[in-house]
Amino acid sequence: MPLITLRIYLALLAVCGVRLARASINPVEIHEQHFYDSVTREPFFIKGVDYQPGGSSGVSGQRDPLSDAKICARDIFLFQKLGINTIRVYSITPDLNHDECMTMMAAAGIYLILDVNSPMENQHLNRYEPWTTYNEDYLEHVFRVVEQFGHYNNTLGFFAGNEIINDGQSARRTPPYIRAVVGDIKQYIKANSPRTIPVGYSAADDLRYRIPLSRYLECHDADHPDSSIDFYGVNSYQWCGQQTFQTSGYDQLVDAYKEYTKPVFFSEFGCNIHRPRSFEEVEALYSEQMINTFSGGLVYEFTEEPNEYGLVKMNDDGSARVLQDFVNLQGRFSAIESKEFKMIRKNAMSLMATAPLPTCKDSYENLQIDATVPNDVLTSGLKNGVRQERGKYLNIKDSDITSEFEVYDENGKPFSSPRRFAIVNKIEGTAEPSGKQNDQPEKTETSPDGSSKPNGDENEDVKKSNAVSLTSPKFASAIGWAFARF
Repeated sequence: MPLITLRIYLALLAVCGVRLARASINPVEIHEQHFYDSVTREPFFIKGVDYQPGGSSGVSGQRDPLSDAKICARDIFLFQKLGINTIRVYSITPDLNHDECMTMMAAAGIYLILDVNSPMENQHLNRYEPWTTYNEDYLEHVFRVVEQFGHYNNTLGFFAGNEIINDGQSARRTPPYIRAVVGDIKQYIKANSPRTIPVGYSAADDLRYRIPLSRYLECHDADHPDSSIDFYGVNSYQWCGQQTFQTSGYDQLVDAYKEYTKPVFFSEFGCNIHRPRSFEEVEALYSEQMINTFSGGLVYEFTEEPNEYGLVKMNDDGSARVLQDFVNLQGRFSAIESKEFKMIRKNAMSLMATAPLPTCKDSYENLQIDATVPNDVLTSGLKNGVRQERGKYLNIKDSDITSEFEVYDENGKPFSSPRRFAIVNKIEGTAEPSGKQNDQPEKTETSPDGSSKPNGDENEDVKKSNAVSLTSPKFASAIGWAFARF
């Protein structure tokens, strides 16, 4: 739809009383080495958890972590109790609708970092034979995830991969494919998304590959300029129990990334050798020692799974009980919201140095980067968009924000009712999920530099119940007003 026509169309809808999805939660963008609020310009530091209830088996064609609004209401209540602002989800199913959960998260002030891969067939790269899985089916899945979640303002970013390189064989075969997927996603966002959304990678806790891979994914390739990551996630479990900034090796981490030109954060942290975990590393992570290099982190993980990293135990009847780890982390997070931290946060942006993006080298330690990635895999979906329902915000009721499940404290005592999360952002949306898919998604209006609008997305799906007759006086008056303006 031409730009002027789209503006007239939106103006007519507004005059005729048709409500468009609008969010007051501000997108998070990147400036140099830090995230920041795109409207207030305040530095944004990730304070969150990794969230994948049920692990890899929790994702199927029928469910995923963000498809059940009742579960989301229960867990968002606990997110706020914990004091976080971000969750990471490792995999979702784009066939399912996520409008309710994403609306509730936006209203509660919770952002999402989403992995685009899943353990299901044709939805991830084979780390040892990536050429067998880097194909049209795989990219269609990736683009569908981006198409759906790119229309929520509280989508902070996408991970193009998680721990794909974790041994010598994967380090020899996969690095160029990771850059290719990053470039594919960024090109798709440029062509189809209403705003620029950062794309990054989450690295395994292996010193042989973590730092050289970060350099390789950071560098500028003149032939493929979009293949450089926007941020880098470090999975680190090296601070265990009662340690210090030096004995944990955090001082070496800061030294390794102090000149990195992209935001770096812990995409997983929280060693569980000693339980319950005391999370002493949280104080260091949000201190002056680290805050100019690291942009916060995500604790692994929210739900208790067989690997025993959980903060919350889920029961078969849908009830939840917080564990002592939850209480300990809650105390650490609440302690960093001090006047001192707020001052450090304000100073962080002014202390950032503008560093030139390094040019790619011919080789990187412990990596093999000379593999040729096929350049004929991309489908027409890259420019024209894939057939996928676009995410949008909904109107939410009081019953939506109240958990119907019991929630217990660490001593087994139920939290007092109502178990309701607080609305911190006013979200206005359509009446209900449409379930509609676009055969040919229309282009959305963006500013010339691709940045987000100050007051959020404007969704093209409208509330049909508010439709106005084309012959009504109200519509005729609207046409005259709109053409007078444009």
